[in-house]
Amino acid sequence: MSTVTKPMMVGSALLRRRPSGGAMWFNRFIIFLALLLLVVAVFGDRLAPLDPYRVMPHDALLPPSREHWFGTDQQGRDVFSRLLVGARSTLLSSVLIVAAGAFIGVAIAAVAASVPRWLDQLIMRICDIALALPNMVLALGIAMALGPSLRSALIALVISLCPSYIRMSRVVMRETMTASYFEAARLMGASRWRIVTRHLLPNSTDLLGVQAAFDVGGMALMLGGLSFIGVGAQPPSAEWGAMAADGRSEVITAWWMAFFPGVAITLSVITFGLLGELLQTWRDPNLRETS
Repeated sequence: MSTVTKPMMVGSALLRRRPSGGAMWFNRFIIFLALLLLVVAVFGDRLAPLDPYRVMPHDALLPPSREHWFGTDQQGRDVFSRLLVGARSTLLSSVLIVAAGAFIGVAIAAVAASVPRWLDQLIMRICDIALALPNMVLALGIAMALGPSLRSALIALVISLCPSYIRMSRVVMRETMTASYFEAARLMGASRWRIVTRHLLPNSTDLLGVQAAFDVGGMALMLGGLSFIGVGAQPPSAEWGAMAADGRSEVITAWWMAFFPGVAITLSVITFGLLGELLQTWRDPNLRETS
């Protein structure tokens, strides 16, 4: 069993053990929370009560209060406003990373499915080499080679994510190619392009939505990690990992600087992980909760 399938099945089992009514409200809450995070990621700059980049030295390191819900940082900037604006750099960027990685991965897998077998095998062996390295290690190496910046981190994470989508899509497509309707289309004289676009892709990508939900949270964590160690977003960016890095030197006297960005990243990872498990439950009839 693959490493992707195990957490899905474990999470789905947990959902099945919930009471029928409780599971319904729990599922709705997860969906609501995921949508709320995405809304904040898109409109965070409009929702921020204060200018997240305005420096006010006389308000430096103020603890959480009615004026500054999450306190202020060393330069007097409002942490709550910076969290809202930073959702775009962290969460929306994670969605774009997953979308780009999935699109490129599926496209390459579709090409591999329609080329001679030796070229298909070559593409798969290259993917195996890339998958042998942990995603974070591969992304870190690429980001350092491109130079510290948010753009470099995004490119590095897309490249590190593509091999897993190529491999997953190719396995599903290989199974699809053995179906009777696929063989019938080929015998009826359908062109290779038509077979790929009308039959192979639509019937091979249902699993991608489940995996994408998991990966959004994972990419948020990895993007924050790259920024935290200095190869991702750079100051004065309000990216969550960069904010946590700014607060590590003040963790004793101003705990809120690192605490709230860390909570935001953790909440995103848990929310989209549970959303992925929920999608897996809906996708597989055997995992659906019976009332």
